[in-house]
Formats: sequence, C-alpha cells, structure tokens
Amino acid sequence: MISADRIPSRMTKMGLLEIIKKEASSIHIKDIMDASVYLRDDARYMPPREQKDFIERFTRAFFNRIRDIKNDRNTYPGEVDTGKLREFLEFLDDQFQKAVEVPEKCFQKIARIITIYVTFIREEPVHPVGTRFPGGLTVRRDGDVYYCPVKDKQVNTPSALCRFCVSIQDPEV
Repeated sequence: MISADRIPSRMTKMGLLEIIKKEASSIHIKDIMDASVYLRDDARYMPPREQKDFIERFTRAFFNRIRDIKNDRNTYPGEVDTGKLREFLEFLDDQFQKAVEVPEKCFQKIARIITIYVTFIREEPVHPVGTRFPGGLTVRRDGDVYYCPVKDKQVNTPSALCRFCVSIQDPEV
C-alpha cells in the first residue's frame, strides 16, 4: 500500500497512476462485497429507502471505479502536489489504523485507492457528480468547477475527506 513516507519530493500523475493501478489490481469482488457489508452497517440508521440506494450506489461505484482504474489508458500531464498527497495519505493511514473488522478494512483499502485516483490524478471530487445527500441535494458540475452542497458543513469534520476535495461549496445551497 502506498504510504506517505515513500512519496518522493516530485511525482508525475502518470507515476502515481502506475502505483494506483497496481493497488487496484489487488482488489477482488470479495473485497468489494466485504466493503458493502461495512456500508450496510454504516447506513443502518438511514431511512430504509435511502439506505438501500446508498448501499447499492456505493457498491456499484466501488466496482466501477476499480475497473476504471485498472483499465485507464489516458495520459494525465503534470505533477502531483506531493505535500498535499503526503498529508492525504497520513489521514488515510490513520483511518485505516482505526478500522477493526475486515469489512471496514476492505472499505478503507478500496476508498483509499479510489480517492487518491480521483483527487490527485483526475482532479475530480471525492463524491462523483450526481451523488445525493440528504434533502435531495447533489454534487454537480458546471464547466470545470465542481459544486458540493455540503462542503462548508463538512470541511472541518475530522473524519471527512472534504478538506482535500477539489469541489467548492455550492452557492445555491
């Protein structure tokens, strides 16, 4: 697993993609199903309809994103902000260390790969465009700008990835 102390002072997006692809190749359908078990537990207090949608959406997103990473043949020019990447990895390492059960560890491992990919290689928001939040609010895109309806409310939450996300607070919310 990629770690903060092994990040060089300079790294290209293509170099990071190569590392992430190797990590993605270690993810199997059983890992995704275990992560789904964690999601089911994590969503236990949601209303039943939202709970079902949440679990299905994230399980499908995990499967699709891992497949996308493995098959990504795009060229991503430029370098990675290695200072921000180190900080991000330290945060993710801390989250992984707190995970106790296998389903949560699988969730953390998959989420780690996907969030590094979208944040540092594709420069997209952590939550994909269209992700629904309570109240029917969604992440949206207008041109090259991504808007999140909950960014300002979550950016200082210690366990949230919002502070690393490329989206900005949706001014319409």
